[in-house]
Amino acid sequence: MPGENLTRQEAQERAALVDVQSYDVALDLTTGDEVFRSTTTVRFRTHTPGASTFIDHIAREVLSVTLNGVELDVATVADGARIALADLQVDNELTVVSDALYVNTGEGLHRFVDPVDGEVYLYSQFEVPDSRRVFAVFEQPDLKAEFTFTVTAPARWQVVSNQPTPEPEVDGESGTWRFGTTPRISSYITALVAGPYWVTRDSLTSASGAEIPLGIFCRASLAEHMDADAIFATTKAGFAFYEEHFQTPYPFDKYDQLFVPEFNAGAMENAGCVTFTEAYVFRSKVTDAIRERRVVTILHELAHMWFGDLVTMRWWNDLWLNESFAEWASTLATAEATEWTHAWTTFQAMEKTWAYRQDQLPSTHPIVAEIRDLEDVQVNFDGITYAKGGSVLKQLVAWVGIEAFMRGLAEYFRKHSYGNTELSDLLVELEAASGRELSGWASQWLETAGVNTLRPELETTQDGIITSFAITQTATADYPTLRPHRIAVGFYAERKGRLQRVHRVELDIDGASTAVPQLVGHQRPDLVLVNDDDLAYAKIRLDEQSTKVALAGLSRIEDPLARALVWGAAWDATRDGETPASDYVELVLANIGAETESTTVRLALAQLAQSVRTYVAPERRAGLIETTGDRLWALAKDAKAGSDLQLQLVQAFAGLASSPSHVAALQGLLDGSVTLKGLEVDADLRWQILDGVVLNGAAGDAEIDALLATDDTATGRQFAARARATIPTAEAKERAFASVADAAGASNLIVRYTGMGLQHVNDPADLATLVDRYHAALIPIWESRTYQIAEGLIVGLYPSVVATEELAAATRAWLAEHQDVPALRRLVHEQLAGVERALRVQERDQR
Repeated sequence: MPGENLTRQEAQERAALVDVQSYDVALDLTTGDEVFRSTTTVRFRTHTPGASTFIDHIAREVLSVTLNGVELDVATVADGARIALADLQVDNELTVVSDALYVNTGEGLHRFVDPVDGEVYLYSQFEVPDSRRVFAVFEQPDLKAEFTFTVTAPARWQVVSNQPTPEPEVDGESGTWRFGTTPRISSYITALVAGPYWVTRDSLTSASGAEIPLGIFCRASLAEHMDADAIFATTKAGFAFYEEHFQTPYPFDKYDQLFVPEFNAGAMENAGCVTFTEAYVFRSKVTDAIRERRVVTILHELAHMWFGDLVTMRWWNDLWLNESFAEWASTLATAEATEWTHAWTTFQAMEKTWAYRQDQLPSTHPIVAEIRDLEDVQVNFDGITYAKGGSVLKQLVAWVGIEAFMRGLAEYFRKHSYGNTELSDLLVELEAASGRELSGWASQWLETAGVNTLRPELETTQDGIITSFAITQTATADYPTLRPHRIAVGFYAERKGRLQRVHRVELDIDGASTAVPQLVGHQRPDLVLVNDDDLAYAKIRLDEQSTKVALAGLSRIEDPLARALVWGAAWDATRDGETPASDYVELVLANIGAETESTTVRLALAQLAQSVRTYVAPERRAGLIETTGDRLWALAKDAKAGSDLQLQLVQAFAGLASSPSHVAALQGLLDGSVTLKGLEVDADLRWQILDGVVLNGAAGDAEIDALLATDDTATGRQFAARARATIPTAEAKERAFASVADAAGASNLIVRYTGMGLQHVNDPADLATLVDRYHAALIPIWESRTYQIAEGLIVGLYPSVVATEELAAATRAWLAEHQDVPALRRLVHEQLAGVERALRVQERDQR
């Protein structure tokens, strides 16, 4: 039988055969540190008596399998991933007893020991295919069922699942929690969280009139940092916004939000039991960008309670719709129901940048991707599925109208509650509500890949009167589709030292060139901005004069969204090799000090670091890194005391420090001999500053150990792993690589932070010896690790900052020799594409 993978065809065949009624899952969490006892009873019907199928389960040992009262031979029916079920009846009852494994990879039931107090914390993470690591299950989203969980655990613990937590039955030091039965839901959104979590509670009244209990949980050692009032406020605002606009009451009995350790993603939309990365529990000062991101994430997961949990995709090819909807809805709710009214500016800066980057990789795909199996799903949690999908959904809302969209959505929820759907089911309701035909839109936007580029072309008289104006649209040779776009063109002119919009037209464009006669006769402005207000999903370019104005005074553009669009256009032109990377460096350094939007600053500084390390001509790299550090430090000293900008500039300076004077400044911040008014060198910032000192060889294991002794927490250990991997010697880089690549055992976040430190170099030669080492490790990693760990190693350990033709050649050679591992090849090919782009951009910077 096949291994852990599951094909779409297999899922379709099983769904045609099996109708699952219920699961009774009993878990005993008192059986030791490595395994827990799992007992699953599944009741299901089959439409073909006598037929055979299989159920999914990955455990250390399957102890017994009983089908319809007959005990089966485990050695015969269980292969480590599937349990074969033969001679089925119309009504079937299956009981599987096993010892299942705790994990430290964030896939299944994750076990974490808090270094602060030695307490054990557990949480589940099941999307995509990992509920099977906890109980026997038909692991596919369209086989919904009712779930009843019974959990035995230490009596002093908090135990949380999808249904409200009952009072435990206490027997000595153990307790047994018998949860109520869930509505019909998919297995991947079931959940279990258990441990001595700190909790605070509240409630709200749903549109249905029901009282919805709310809970916020985190580790006890983080409780002092939990700002629960802010989280409850965001949650309540989201409930009110969604219930009003979706015209559908919240569909579950309670809503708990649990901040858990070593989480792979930002959050997970388990029904009524949402888990978040505990990075959102702020133990140190964080930027406004991170604070806003937490709000968006909270609202993203809440949106899933309706779109994804109440109504669920039939198969993973509609994963995009699930995530795109939550991206769009959470941004809309953030902008309209919270203090973060510029959320669409953040969306443009972060999500669209991610989407444009992903859409230009060789692995790009249509939004509606062909998902053949589970491995396809795993690699499609990407910028197309989330960010491009969200951008295109925003266009769809504009096309049908927000009111019609919400009416169609309400009918969709009403018709398909607790069921499974496909994209066509949603489009039917939107067409009925709006009167628009959407199949053509779907074909052009959802079934083709690639991003278009829009440019203004205009001619003027000698005194600047526009005589012709057109917008040209281009596409790449590999993805030549030219699409219709709804866009705006903004004219910006100097007014009292600011660039303000003085004129705007909105229009539909299509094809290679679209004339804009409305603009003929107008005075040419200082700056022309195509896709003003960010209505379309498309890269934009500025004309020559507008480029000069932007380079000289981007910070003078009054509107933050317009600024974000110009920042984005400059970055796209840099990545595409149309303008020198050195120009982008200057653009950032000349304008970042006046930028008011935290996410825009965050993104620009990250792109600045990438530019000086991998995009500028190699012969300029060292000098430009040093001067960039000088100017970042000067900007930090000039920034407003205690401001978000000051913090971000200090963090960026520490990340790019390269000279003795830089090291001296950082060491001064650490020992207090150098101070910036308003800047607190708190726990997280202290690690980031030490990282900059380590980067320059001025600190090492001894200093890392000393700081860790004062901060021996989960976060401190992660920062320490990054710092050790940052030590700029070939021996230290090899040690870091080996610590995560050569043997399993490191947790998911230690793998992530080690990769971050490994890549943190000023001299790419520090990683040159790892090029062959990396390629030799790929197959062993892929064959021996779970997906999340394998992906973290394959992406995190790739020496991308080397960015040489030798690295590209080695990766091409590996790809040529390994044709039979498509998901792995995709990950490696994406890394190669980054190097090939860097080489093209370096060549442009040399001219």
